[in-house]
Amino acid sequence: MTETDLGAPDRRAGEPVEPGAETPAPGTRPRRQLSNYLLVPTVAFAVVFLIFQLPKYSALDPNQAQRPLESVTQYWLLVGHVAAGTLSLVTVVLQLWPWLRRRYPAFHRWSGRIYVFVGAIPTSIFVLLMLPVSIPAGKVGGAVAAILWTATALIGWVKLRQGRYAEHRRWMIYSFAILWGTPVWGFFIGMGWIWWSPWVEQIDFNYILEGISWGGWIINLFIVQWWIEKTSGQKLKLPRGEMAGMGRRA
Repeated sequence: MTETDLGAPDRRAGEPVEPGAETPAPGTRPRRQLSNYLLVPTVAFAVVFLIFQLPKYSALDPNQAQRPLESVTQYWLLVGHVAAGTLSLVTVVLQLWPWLRRRYPAFHRWSGRIYVFVGAIPTSIFVLLMLPVSIPAGKVGGAVAAILWTATALIGWVKLRQGRYAEHRRWMIYSFAILWGTPVWGFFIGMGWIWWSPWVEQIDFNYILEGISWGGWIINLFIVQWWIEKTSGQKLKLPRGEMAGMGRRA
């Protein structure tokens, strides 16, 4: 799989580009540089998130669950959700790594397949399976996010298979935004509520769960749509030698 990162494919010195590729306008920041800047905070957030979340579910103890549970069944569905979601977080970081994509394109393609078919799809299925056994607060927003996440990842993969790289890039940015919305924003909003709870005890935690389930991914989609529109004049540069035909091999 190619280009699930936030930057265009990197071109080695002397390599030709696809017909129609243009040099970025003066004063605009190259996408490769931007993706490098985004990689560091993305890795940092993923590591912090996994350090706090994984022990609560890898222990296989319902009493250690992060969120209120409606039933024990919900906990075991959460375990599957977290396991597949962890693969999604790890593989999306690998997709964002320009050096890995350039040096090991086959590994990049396989990690992309894992992201879509072992990460996004199973994670979203677990979310939908939890709907009948989970508490009401936040489950509708979580279900909508899961459906949109799976849809954007699959559409991005289809666009890649068709060789439509610019559309592939756009849809995978949407997928990244939704993935990074609920768990990451939700984690920090939830931790903030816990830290500030002595001063805001009057706030019902159900409102926090609703805000987390909707706010994070919607905010992220607005941000990435603004970024896509801002950089829409920069066309993708696709090296013939390394990237040509990748869609057929995805």
